Amino acid sequence: MQRQTTTSPLLSLPGAVPAEGPDEGVAGHYGDLFREQRALADGTGFVDLSHRGVVAVTGQDRLAWLHLLLTQHVSDLPPGRATEALILSAHGHIEHALYLVDDGTTTWMHVEPGTQGELIAYLESMKFFYQVDASDVTGDRAVVHLPAGSIAAVPEDWPVREVPYGRDVFVPRGELEDFARQLGTPVGALALEALRIEAHRPRLGLETDHRTIPHELGWLDTAVHLNKGCYRGQETVARVHNLGRPPRRLVFLHLDGSEVTLPGHGAPVRLAADGPDGRPVGTVTSSARHWELGPIALAVIKRNTPVDAALLAGGTAASQETVVEP
Repeated sequence: MQRQTTTSPLLSLPGAVPAEGPDEGVAGHYGDLFREQRALADGTGFVDLSHRGVVAVTGQDRLAWLHLLLTQHVSDLPPGRATEALILSAHGHIEHALYLVDDGTTTWMHVEPGTQGELIAYLESMKFFYQVDASDVTGDRAVVHLPAGSIAAVPEDWPVREVPYGRDVFVPRGELEDFARQLGTPVGALALEALRIEAHRPRLGLETDHRTIPHELGWLDTAVHLNKGCYRGQETVARVHNLGRPPRRLVFLHLDGSEVTLPGHGAPVRLAADGPDGRPVGTVTSSARHWELGPIALAVIKRNTPVDAALLAGGTAASQETVVEP
């Protein structure tokens, strides 16, 4: 998908090396990937996520309206409580992943870079008679991530989305550089990705493709409410949950540390017993070098792949941990 890159002014910080792929526009690292990962694990530093799309929904009907469109129960979402949600196609395939918080007057959400335009178009098409307004405010707000344990002070009037692994702050874009100067050590997007992979958290566009359903990635646990009213794609969610099994499942991979390169996104996953020419049973979706675990990855594989089977990720030997039960 073509998208316009939002280039962060924080790329001028000492040591900043631009990220590639979906995180283009911010720093991938600042010269020491493992030190940056340790900083996040210790609750220090900050991650510039100002390339992510930001959408704001206002109006008295906003939560009731969003409740009809999203996989999550948000009609009674209290101010300050963070949640995440999906928008599905009519066939239950994942189209958008939203990371939300409501401040009492506005629902704020950040989304994958470049996806906010399509999201706004869909929301606008579903307004009908509801008193709501959905706006792309990426030009006005920038997301900064503070890890769990961070004692950094945030102005009270800035929206904050607090989750177990940290806080996402919706910073006025004009104050991004001044805010960053108060936060100490900058940490690149690659360090945050390594910790995301370690925590088995899926990411739209990496763990997903055009046919992914929430069950395959464990998103039923965090982004789908199974007992709420109708929304687009709900029939598929209910049918697979109650009557069947998803065709694929997310796994966490420990990779052979002797290999120089990591298997990239889309690298085939095969049964080790079948060798490098065997039929693929899945694909690598994300990979990283972790400061404690060494090389790791997430992969989506066929559901019936034995849970104890040794695998090859690209050409790299891999052992699997179950994320989604077969």
